[in-house]
Amino acid sequence: MSQSVAFVCLGNICRSPMAEAVFSYVANEYGLDLKIESFGTAGYHVGETPDSRTVSTCKKHRVPINHRAQQIKSSHFNEFDYILCMDESNLQNLKRIQPKNSKAKLSLFGKYRTDPQFEVIVDDPYYGVKSL
Repeated sequence: MSQSVAFVCLGNICRSPMAEAVFSYVANEYGLDLKIESFGTAGYHVGETPDSRTVSTCKKHRVPINHRAQQIKSSHFNEFDYILCMDESNLQNLKRIQPKNSKAKLSLFGKYRTDPQFEVIVDDPYYGVKSL
């Protein structure tokens, strides 16, 4: 059985779909059989394509991105082994809705960054940031 990971941010149009796209690209390059998806804690953008800056950044680096925003559901906590979120607010929202005894391990995505110059929190670029 393959491992599974879900990336989560607030609206699922900037950070988490990019993480999903990059992680899928790298997993494919290494021939890894992983289930990879992304979700938002809020339903603001359900059904929408990623933010144009996200698409542009992925294209610039030749990372395919094909995504429609979706909101995380309680059932996802038993579908995924790992649920990695972008900031503390996401983490608190996930802990609030996580069913008891679910299998998913919750963590901040940035915890796995190996370069000390980067913060653990992945800031939300949706407001006020011109590029990703």
